[in-house]
Amino acid sequence: MAFIRRVRTKSGATAVQIAEYAQGRQRIIEHLGSAHTEAELGVLLEKGQQLLEDPAQEALDLGVSPEPVVTRIQPPAEQQGELLMPPAQCEEGRDGTGRVQSTSSHLLYDVLTSAYASLGFDEVDDAVFRDLVIARIVEPTSKRDAARVLADLGASPVSYATVKRHLRSVLEDDYRAAIASKCFEHVWSRGDISLVLYDVTTLYFEAEKEDDLRKVGFSKKRRVDPQIVVGLLVDRRGFPLEIGRFEGNKAETKTILPVICQFQDRHGLADIVVVADAGMLSADNLRELDEAGLRFIVGSRQTKAPHDLDSHVHWHGDAFADGQVIDTVTPRHGNSQVNDRALRAEPTWDPKQHSHSWRVVWSFSRKRGVRDHKTLTAQENRARAIIDGDKPVKNARFVKTTAGGRHLDQKNIDRARSVAGLKGYVTNIPAPEMPPREVISSYHDLWRVEQSFRMSKADLQARPMFHHSRDAIEAHLPLVFAALAVSRAVQQRTGLAIGNVIKKLRPLRSATIAINGTTQTFPPHVPDELTRLIEQIQTPEPTH
Repeated sequence: MAFIRRVRTKSGATAVQIAEYAQGRQRIIEHLGSAHTEAELGVLLEKGQQLLEDPAQEALDLGVSPEPVVTRIQPPAEQQGELLMPPAQCEEGRDGTGRVQSTSSHLLYDVLTSAYASLGFDEVDDAVFRDLVIARIVEPTSKRDAARVLADLGASPVSYATVKRHLRSVLEDDYRAAIASKCFEHVWSRGDISLVLYDVTTLYFEAEKEDDLRKVGFSKKRRVDPQIVVGLLVDRRGFPLEIGRFEGNKAETKTILPVICQFQDRHGLADIVVVADAGMLSADNLRELDEAGLRFIVGSRQTKAPHDLDSHVHWHGDAFADGQVIDTVTPRHGNSQVNDRALRAEPTWDPKQHSHSWRVVWSFSRKRGVRDHKTLTAQENRARAIIDGDKPVKNARFVKTTAGGRHLDQKNIDRARSVAGLKGYVTNIPAPEMPPREVISSYHDLWRVEQSFRMSKADLQARPMFHHSRDAIEAHLPLVFAALAVSRAVQQRTGLAIGNVIKKLRPLRSATIAINGTTQTFPPHVPDELTRLIEQIQTPEPTH
């Protein structure tokens, strides 16, 4: 039976050896080194313990499975100082006191690897892709610099040439489809897939020239850099389901149907409700969604309120109670008249009776009204300053330019103030199937897809992009998509933002200590609070 033996040497050090009893005598199997301090002794004893516990160690070829036994019995007095190995051999390889060779956040790496695997992404069977996803979650940076992040996490980074070879596999083996399928399985087994949220964003490039994909298009920040348009589909909790990319000059309203159809075809779905903001509201867009058999909830533009609520205002006035909801109809085309003033009651939308209109739900919030009036006042003051010449001339709301000069558009101001506090929701779902307040609450879940976009652009820094080829761009999106899915899973399990989780776990450093030619890695001390956090991350949500 093998055991760990400590022997005092003539130099005053403590030799740590692995020995066994053979024919009544002790036989030395392995000399681990000599310790001059308690810290060195602890490292050598830990090393010996691991050797004893691992039956695969070739150094301990005993022919039996060793049982770890640590003996602390002092040898007889007459044997004190007797060396089982020559002193020179005991001291050989000593390089001074123990020193820290390196530290790493390997615990964080293991936790994120576990979260990645819990989503089924390890079926992609590409360790390089997995490590790039983890590196992007921890510290978004270029793929060349990802090696530095992985080294800090205690992983073994590969060369940049190897990274580029693996990125080709991302396209050839269609990683985006594999990741999307696993995301769908995760949501399907743990949540509700009947309602999905859609929104778009733009990713711009540090490039001077356009190509067939990167084009200058509409930018909310008025950028003139080439860009691409990215559509993201998430479930009602914000977990990503599908991602699509389009040319930079593609209209937002032309992106929703391709992404939804791709999602339906991939998973064989027929009946889902799509929620999108007012940017998706166009007559052609809603007609195409309806013809595709999709049900939708889309934000309406506030300027439509006077027309949609004309009958209500005629009979009840333009004063609204806080929380008031009006369920009525809105024309599919701007030149249609579908609301009859002669009828006191609001019409109940029916797809067969109202073939030229959609259902619209309008709600009033006093809090929203206060905010809208404050915004309108600021816009009016800015318009007056431009007209008076106090501010440089720019395109501004409520400034009316005619042959006689610039004037305040008071009529437009009064119209805007009359609808302050109102918010509309257009849908093709009849009231018996979805009550008005459920329509409103479903739309309000859109903040989750906006949160996912903010995460991908801020925490994961999907932009700006420095790729110069179409293939590199195509390979970048599945990487961000997978990182977003892992981050959302971590957030849903812990209730903490992914950036907060990284800040808590990254300082927990493992230390590799070198003593006498041998090295040993020690895990960090983990407080109880962080132990519970790690358990939450590594525990998948229950399936339904």
